[in-house]
Amino acid sequence: MEFKVRTFLATVVMFLLASSVFILESEAVGECGRTPIGSAAASLSPCLGAVRNVRAKVPPVCCARVGALLRTSPRCLCSVLLSPLAKQAKINPAIAITVPKRCNIRNRPAGKKCGRYTLP
Repeated sequence: MEFKVRTFLATVVMFLLASSVFILESEAVGECGRTPIGSAAASLSPCLGAVRNVRAKVPPVCCARVGALLRTSPRCLCSVLLSPLAKQAKINPAIAITVPKRCNIRNRPAGKKCGRYTLP
């Protein structure tokens, strides 16, 4: 009888551990979906010059990537702009937020807030 109780308890503990791992994995989906924010930020590397200088010409490849990110996950773009990675890369969010307009992206969410910044 004692063996059955121990076996049952061990089974319950294993089930709970497996469930908690599953729950933690499902909660790992963030603003950029299953894409880590570092990968999303790296995909925007062609924009580095444009996000540091408001007068810099925005490269077409940057516009394409920003447009794709706005179509699929606009919150991800905001998360990247406000991330510690952006701060480390010396990205000025006030300038970076202007890139969609400078790219003439028509369906940009103008007027939406991104932290204390507003998308023009």
